[in-house]
Amino acid sequence: MNSEQQYIELYEQARQMICDHSPEVMNAVRDEAFERFKAKGFPSRKVERYKYTDMQKLFEPDYGLNLQRLQIPVDPYQAFRCDVPNLSTSLYFVVNDAFYRTPNAAPKLPDGVVIGSLAQHADMARDYYNQLAGKDEAAVSDLNTMLAQDGLLVYVPKNVKVDRAIQVINILRSDVDLMVNRRVLIILEEGADIKLLFCDHAADDRQFLTTQVIEAFVGANASLGLYCLEETHAKNVRVSNVYIDQQRDSRVCHNVVTLHNGVTRNKLDLTLSGEGAECQCYGGVIADKQQHVDNNTLITHKATHCTSNELYKYVLNDKATGAFAGKVLVEQGAQKTASQMTNQNLCATPEARMYTQPMLEIYADDVKCAHGSTVGQLNDAALFYMRQRGISEAEAKTLLQQAFINDVIDRIDLVPLRDRLHHLVEMRFRGRLSKCEGCKLCK
Repeated sequence: MNSEQQYIELYEQARQMICDHSPEVMNAVRDEAFERFKAKGFPSRKVERYKYTDMQKLFEPDYGLNLQRLQIPVDPYQAFRCDVPNLSTSLYFVVNDAFYRTPNAAPKLPDGVVIGSLAQHADMARDYYNQLAGKDEAAVSDLNTMLAQDGLLVYVPKNVKVDRAIQVINILRSDVDLMVNRRVLIILEEGADIKLLFCDHAADDRQFLTTQVIEAFVGANASLGLYCLEETHAKNVRVSNVYIDQQRDSRVCHNVVTLHNGVTRNKLDLTLSGEGAECQCYGGVIADKQQHVDNNTLITHKATHCTSNELYKYVLNDKATGAFAGKVLVEQGAQKTASQMTNQNLCATPEARMYTQPMLEIYADDVKCAHGSTVGQLNDAALFYMRQRGISEAEAKTLLQQAFINDVIDRIDLVPLRDRLHHLVEMRFRGRLSKCEGCKLCK
């Protein structure tokens, strides 16, 4: 049986059950996504954007799904502590793929701001849901659209600034191997401003397969900070597709950091649709053992005077595998484009493998675009210099690796989060980070 066949049969058999537990806005596009998925299936590694990760293999196992929306027995507010000191975030939880409705009072938000279940605010999502992911026709996005039954909605009205960062803790919780289909819809109207921090954690020692689709609509002169931190475990497979559309003079900072994982595949499709839009995209990866992390980005410049800047850094130990494929597409008429793409990688052991493929595709003649990548090992001269000053070899390697990845962490403009990540990165390199401090779910 092909990997996709089990999902085709599942949908045909359980379609009514899926729809019965879902809002109409999600059901309206479900069958169309199914027909696309049925016709194309998962891409092979011969497809350019998927050459570094075997999607067929990731989806071969038979995972359980919670299609009847049974309540998971966990109270994350009592059991989970993942707050970043002094950040003063407004805290929300998503358990598997369901927004957790706290019996306590919700955090205070500015008037008109909505953060909650997509099903409970379906009318607000009607003009936006699947408008970006549906055009991509990616197999995982279509699979997610077929099976997702709820999601998280973030809505910020015109000219409203959310001063407090919003922290969303995604918790994987199950007594059996489980597939989770997580959906996020972000809508920022003109002049809106918000910072979102998503933290992924696994509360149980089970096999998890997570598909995630994030769609973000950033209005004119709006500002979105989207920070994603993954701290799961070696049995976790995470396939995330992020779609962002930016209008005139908007600003986006997208930062994704992988500290612990099994297999991770992140895809970012960002479109600069309005004149003067600007995006900053940063990624940091620390991987060892046999972990695999694949970041694939496509930034499309459609309008004039837009700016994009990408920096992704990997530190790979043991037999870890990393991949980065980034493409900047400058469409005809997108004059005065400024774009810089950089991918720098450190293979700290001879067995580690890194694949890198930066690309430019330009159809305008008045642009400033550059790209580059490096793959190297620890600097012998720097190691020798530190050893001569009494620093042990192990400590010298740790310090050099930490300094290398800190360039990504330093670009986070939330100072408490930045300081916290410096601490977590140091613990990660020293082998003392197996879960977030304060987490009582993982024993």
